[in-house]
Amino acid sequence: MALTREYKTTVIARIQRDKEFARALYAEALNALLDGETEEGLSMLRDLVHAEISFKELAQQTGLGEKALHRMLSRRGNPTTRNLFAVTKAIRESLAFTPRIAVA
Repeated sequence: MALTREYKTTVIARIQRDKEFARALYAEALNALLDGETEEGLSMLRDLVHAEISFKELAQQTGLGEKALHRMLSRRGNPTTRNLFAVTKAIRESLAFTPRIAVA
């Protein structure tokens, strides 16, 4: 039987080595949040934090506690708009990426 890597480990490794993938995942996380797919969007943001910033660094950048950030970005997280925007801004700055919004 072949050994396989855990999905999250694979995603985090890909984020770390492929900036275009990380940027696409960030854009997809924002789209998911805007489409009301909160669990999926928060999960993608959490993966980006694990791979790009770390919760400790994110806490320093946002002024929020690490535990609060873990809870906020959990699948059942319920972040306030202000906190969610602080997190997305920190990730955006880490990726050096500003997504473009298109109206369809």
